[in-house]
Amino acid sequence: MKAKKEWIDLAKDNLSKAYVPYSHFPVSAVLVTEEGEVVTGVNIENASYGLTNCAERTAIFKAVSEGHRHFNHLVVAGNTKEAISPCGACRQVMAEFFAPDTPITLVGKDDAIKEMTLEELLPYYFTDKQMEEAK
Repeated sequence: MKAKKEWIDLAKDNLSKAYVPYSHFPVSAVLVTEEGEVVTGVNIENASYGLTNCAERTAIFKAVSEGHRHFNHLVVAGNTKEAISPCGACRQVMAEFFAPDTPITLVGKDDAIKEMTLEELLPYYFTDKQMEEAK
């Protein structure tokens, strides 16, 4: 699939845009909206580590702030030996906006790639339905 290769290449190219003066651990994300629009994000660190924002959340928040609510694919790239693994906070934010079967492509160095869905990445995730059931 040509489009996915282009998204992977874009994610890898955008690693250089990450703001990582403390960890030196760049991460890049490419999010594809339901309309086919491509939204990018990188991790952005802060001297107060708790205020750092991951690439995945940057891309999702950027897309949501532009009015997008439905997404078809996410690519996450990092300079890791194996395909990169999103943190728990990013996984839960994905669960807020992605369908369980949304494809996620995880990319590491030397084209280490792992393909999965949100449900495979974060089984038994917390949803708004659980909040409704508790009322």
